[in-house]
Amino acid sequence: MSKFTEVLKQRNFFLLWLGQIISQLGDRLDQMALIGFVYARSPGSTWEIAKILSFTIIPVFVIGPIAGVYVDRWDRRRTMYICDFLRALLVFTIPFFLFYAKNMAPIYLIIFITFSIGRFFVPAKMSIIPELVPEKDLLMANSLVNTTGMIAAILGFGVSGILVQWWGAKVGFYLDSVSFLVSALLIFLIVKKAQANVKWDEVSKEIVEVIRKSVFHEIKEGILYLVRTREIRFTAGIIFVLWSALGAVYVVLIVFVQKTLGSMTKDLGLLVMFLGIGLFLGSLAYGRFGQKLSQYKSIFASLVLSGIMLIVFAFTLNRYPSFMVAAILSFSLGILVAPIMIASNTIIHKASENEMMGKVFSSLEIVMHLGFLLFMFVSSLLAEEFSHLVILVSVGCIFSILGVINLIYHRRLAWSD
Repeated sequence: MSKFTEVLKQRNFFLLWLGQIISQLGDRLDQMALIGFVYARSPGSTWEIAKILSFTIIPVFVIGPIAGVYVDRWDRRRTMYICDFLRALLVFTIPFFLFYAKNMAPIYLIIFITFSIGRFFVPAKMSIIPELVPEKDLLMANSLVNTTGMIAAILGFGVSGILVQWWGAKVGFYLDSVSFLVSALLIFLIVKKAQANVKWDEVSKEIVEVIRKSVFHEIKEGILYLVRTREIRFTAGIIFVLWSALGAVYVVLIVFVQKTLGSMTKDLGLLVMFLGIGLFLGSLAYGRFGQKLSQYKSIFASLVLSGIMLIVFAFTLNRYPSFMVAAILSFSLGILVAPIMIASNTIIHKASENEMMGKVFSSLEIVMHLGFLLFMFVSSLLAEEFSHLVILVSVGCIFSILGVINLIYHRRLAWSD
């Protein structure tokens, strides 16, 4: 079994991993700044939070399918550092519009363009991993990539919640811009080996074939590949359920925490920091011992346990609005959720052909964000009629029930990890 240190000693993977830690640190500052801005304009409104966040998700459906096709045609490393550089420029301009323009349209447009560029970055990042590490290190590499977000949550959310509450939202946007620049530089330093023994007649035929194929033909090809590959299709369903639940609780949980603990972003940021610590440690543990376990059973067990923990969190915080109690429960929830995405990404890497990975991960981005967007708006509307506690408990129950059902019937599945 690979050790984390051995995987990180591989220079190219280390540069990717470090770049994502820095970039996602900035993203958390950006996200907290937007939450702080909405809180200042419309305190307690789940609908306003959902509306501004929708412009970060719509690009998944408009740009995502096309992005997956071009990621498989382009050099993935070059795609990534150009995307980061452009995002740095755009994020830097947000404060000039956010605080001096009465009309919100320019803000929505900048957010939409920034996240449209990100649609090229995400499938490129996920697809490049098998090019940077040997197959035996894939599970460990996915664990480490997952910890990128976890480390960002540990530092970024906690620090950003305090910074935004003390110094205002501008700081978050400027630091996010700097983080994109640093990430672009680190990715630029990745060195990929040139392919040897290139047969130019085959290259010419491939160029002609690429030109002949339309973008929409390749989009269709990617979707059909996802639907026809049993392991990927099933994993896509799990990911849809997970992100639907995240969408349903996201805006509701933000307002729930703001109301119960009585602060704009400080307590929210610190709670997500504890969630990040749990995710980080859970990712390390699963990456270290996960190869001994069935990846499917790991996913189902995590669904059951994380659903129960969400219910406990909602009831406890509603009755005892204590930050320390909430922090412990957030930490526990992070540990229980961690294996789901790591196991899912590993299953997809093993089941996908290299030339299809960009399209597969782009299609999965659509699946994830479709669930998130739909249920984010549904829950924000339901929050006008039902208490936040009822919504959070209901999502936790659905999560656990789905996990139990899949665990019961898992032995009937004909797949093996």
